[in-house]
Amino acid sequence: MSDSPGWVSPGSSPSDPPPASGGSASGGGASGQPTDKVSVDKGPAQQPPGNWSPQQPPAAPQGWGTPPPPPPGRPGWGDWSRPPAAKPGVIPLRPLGIGEILDGAVSTARAHWRTVLGISLAIAIMIQIASTVATGVWMRGNSGLQALETKAEPTTDEVLDALSGTFSALGVEMLAVLVGTVIATAMLTVVVSRAVLGRTVSIGEAWRDSRPQLARLLGLTLLVGLIVTGVIFLGTLPGIVLGAAGSEAAGIGIGLLGGFAGVVAAVWLWIRYCLSAPALMLERQGVFTALRRSAKLVRNSWWRVFGIQLLTVVLVAMVSMIIQLPASLLAPVLGGDGIDTFLSGGVADVTWTYLIVIGIGAVLASTITLPLSAGVTALLYMDQRIRREALDLELARAAGVPGYERPTDGTPPGN
Repeated sequence: MSDSPGWVSPGSSPSDPPPASGGSASGGGASGQPTDKVSVDKGPAQQPPGNWSPQQPPAAPQGWGTPPPPPPGRPGWGDWSRPPAAKPGVIPLRPLGIGEILDGAVSTARAHWRTVLGISLAIAIMIQIASTVATGVWMRGNSGLQALETKAEPTTDEVLDALSGTFSALGVEMLAVLVGTVIATAMLTVVVSRAVLGRTVSIGEAWRDSRPQLARLLGLTLLVGLIVTGVIFLGTLPGIVLGAAGSEAAGIGIGLLGGFAGVVAAVWLWIRYCLSAPALMLERQGVFTALRRSAKLVRNSWWRVFGIQLLTVVLVAMVSMIIQLPASLLAPVLGGDGIDTFLSGGVADVTWTYLIVIGIGAVLASTITLPLSAGVTALLYMDQRIRREALDLELARAAGVPGYERPTDGTPPGN
């Protein structure tokens, strides 16, 4: 496509040295070097018999009859001429399946565990320190919260005190999560972009390459959040207006119906713009250009992108719950309330010991789940571009795969 950008890996520059194989390293970072060997995803392809030319499959039989079945052990006639997909990094350079996208995210964390876990652990600790301190300052010993738990009819001042402490702690926590998520997404996207090319990147290099785009990514994240929440609010607004006007029954009915429609529209918009963050980082685009790029890549593939993102959300939630469960059981015991408080569903006393134990569990969970969610989104973006814009050719060229050098005679690369 003429309006589709090429592969722009963060940290690349026109002065980057070319790969040793002779290919153009337009997608590589200045510090990254292509690997000496490029692995190949063999797939089901097989070599043809020795008496056939390796350049073409055997001729199809003539006549009206059905072609004979392939020889035993052969996947099919056409597969003999299918070229294997290059795999310089964590994924094969071809359209990916759901399992390959998930495996690519996990493989990135395993192959570059020092960088990936270092980034996610530092971000998780930063978020949790801010959250724990804010909760301890505003929620610990809050008389309004204690009144809501013990009194049947708390006073207005007590209710306001409880709400003030809750919203203050929640505001600080949301701000910390927003900033931490933006930084983690930016840096981990850079790591994934290098891992696809088979190159390593340090934490310092990931920070240096992602830092110029952090302000734009923050604005993009805020804008997408406002769009999603604004649609839900607009859906419930007619019901709120009717309820305020005195029609409570009609207001509740319209509010529920409008809220459901707003949630559906919000999910549709979230999927439509879910690839805007990697588009902004890897193409070095502006905020609105990244939104348009995401909408273009998701078009006609909404349900597929939705299924992959939904599966990722479910996996992240399950992993996070499993990791945090021991901390949730241990925190009331160490905090002095006992395990009965947790089992009965009661509210444990907010002590510093309780908050620290819960915070340790949250840090461990975030350290594991942040690379998974960021990696899946980045690889899903690359997969959509491979399917629509032949990005696999650009990636192979950037990785220095032999046979994918930029042609000078008009011959398509890879042929």
